[in-house]
Formats: sequence, C-alpha cells, structure tokens
Amino acid sequence: MTPPVNHSWVKSSYSSQDGGNCLEWSPTFAATTGVVPVRDSKDPEGPVLSFPSDSFAQFVAGVKAGEFPV
Repeated sequence: MTPPVNHSWVKSSYSSQDGGNCLEWSPTFAATTGVVPVRDSKDPEGPVLSFPSDSFAQFVAGVKAGEFPV
C-alpha cells in the first residue's frame, strides 16, 4: 500500500541532517491505515517499504534498546 502523493512525509529524527542517510515516513498515512510507509528522502520517487504499524513499533523499540548493533 503506497501513500498518495499528497500525504506529508516526515524525516526521521535518527536521520542525518547533512544529506547522508535520510529516512522518511508518513505519520498521517500510518494513523489512517495502520500501515507505516518508509522511503529514502534522497529518492522521493523511488520505492516505498510498508510495514504494519505494530511490527514497525516493535522494530523501533528494538533499535532504541540497542538490539541491532552496527
């Protein structure tokens, strides 16, 4: 499920502000559908990955807890 073009996208607070790795998501789309769309802000016309909101919340919690070492 891909969000319509008119949905707003928000850059992740974990994304680099210097043009590096930038992740965006659409909170309005997620709130209305229960699906979290994620895209690369450097390629807004590129692919969008979509995740069930509960699965995405578990992933974010895991990242915050350090479960995915770099």
